[in-house]
Amino acid sequence: MSVRPAHRTMRRLLIPAIAVLLGLVSACGSDSPSSGLPDPASSDVSGDVVVFAASSLTGAFGDLGDAFTEANPDVELTFGFAASSELAAQVLEGAPTDLYASADLANMARLVDGGAVAGEPTVFATNRAEIIVAPGNPLGITDIADLADPDLILVVCAPQVPCGTYTNDIFRDADVDLEPDSFEANVKAVVTKVTLGEADAGIAYATDVFAADDAASGVEIPDRLNVRAEYPMAVTTGSSNPQAAQAFIDFTVGDSGQAILATYGFTTP
Repeated sequence: MSVRPAHRTMRRLLIPAIAVLLGLVSACGSDSPSSGLPDPASSDVSGDVVVFAASSLTGAFGDLGDAFTEANPDVELTFGFAASSELAAQVLEGAPTDLYASADLANMARLVDGGAVAGEPTVFATNRAEIIVAPGNPLGITDIADLADPDLILVVCAPQVPCGTYTNDIFRDADVDLEPDSFEANVKAVVTKVTLGEADAGIAYATDVFAADDAASGVEIPDRLNVRAEYPMAVTTGSSNPQAAQAFIDFTVGDSGQAILATYGFTTP
């Protein structure tokens, strides 16, 4: 990664007990591909902005962060990626953050009900589920029913995280009794198990299958069984920089931000 000026150097948050869990990274450098659209004019926002975001947003928000700081060079973004449910719990416990971006509406509702976000959350992207398998789909998996094979090693997200909730909905609607071999903390862990050959199949987001590139293949889930995952984002009531945090939301829902999200397979709200 290229080194940026001092105001955009790497930062690590010293948050007891959660710094390692969240995998906090700072947006710096401009090596990621451009959205292909002109950057908006730089604004007058400045200062630090801490963003807690669902793990499925890791790649997209890295590029969004680069593009945003190109347009707003006096802002330094620091991201914490983990399961939406875990991040919501941290926000409710008072973890210092300016923005929360969830992979579902339910965890955002927890923050709204708890008075932890300011204003109305903004849905900025949508996603859908896919069966993730080894490259080339060597076992010939074609639908949800195939996952019931007792010889198949199946991994899914834990039920308390959004991808786990979506998975349960899909299994219920498919009327298939499935017994996963393991429940993972987040969707990235599901993808890792499959791409490393530790599992034969899993349920992930279409964007994660896309991001895996040649390391995995995807099997589409029909619309009648699939889910439409909505991703909302909001400024937290504890934000120390709400103006810059809102500027990041505005950038994300704008043309440049939406173009970057589209390159990762996200669809518009």
